Amino acid sequence: MKDSAHNEYISALRFNWLTPFYDVIVGTTTRERVFKKALINQANIKPSHKVLDLGCGTGTLAIWAKLHQPLSDIMGIDGDPVILSIAKKKAKKNNVKVQFKQAMSYNLPFVDDTFDRAMSSLFFHHLTWQNKQRTAQELFRILKPGAELHIADWGRPTSIFMRGLFLFVQILDGFKTTQDNVDGKLITLFSEAGFSEVKQQTTISTIFGTMTLYSAAKKTANK
Repeated sequence: MKDSAHNEYISALRFNWLTPFYDVIVGTTTRERVFKKALINQANIKPSHKVLDLGCGTGTLAIWAKLHQPLSDIMGIDGDPVILSIAKKKAKKNNVKVQFKQAMSYNLPFVDDTFDRAMSSLFFHHLTWQNKQRTAQELFRILKPGAELHIADWGRPTSIFMRGLFLFVQILDGFKTTQDNVDGKLITLFSEAGFSEVKQQTTISTIFGTMTLYSAAKKTANK
């Protein structure tokens, strides 16, 4: 994601030349099928739901969500036009109708109270703390009252061994943006943005560290 004010951009695998290999690398190193299927089940998407996949990358989560609940309306957002072109080709290959749109996470092109669910996987660790805050506030804005947020990303390591493994991710993606995840600050992030019931749902050990699933809700007006 690129911030015009701060000139910051971290590609899916930090370096643009790695983008064509994203699916292979993520699929073989992060237990992608396990944690993304768990995230989709956790989101409990209904046929009438309008769902946002934030930082959708090559579209795997959005496509799997559509296959899981074909009557839902799925929208994928990412700031990288190259990776979005891959996502569109994958959706066509899988014969699913998923919309993909280029936009920045902290300036979403939607009116307030648009979505029933927002999901994101392996995205927040690419953002500085300031942009994490701006993104969380945007998510709160575009979700309907009573809607839910579901996140999968690197979290606080469950052991010293997991902490050591995560150093590779930090070297690749940068210590500045990933340290918030290591410190377990995503719960604080979403709570401060206005979400309620912010919880760590589960952790999954991978060869690069601890994958953590979070959930949060936007309270209805009368609660």
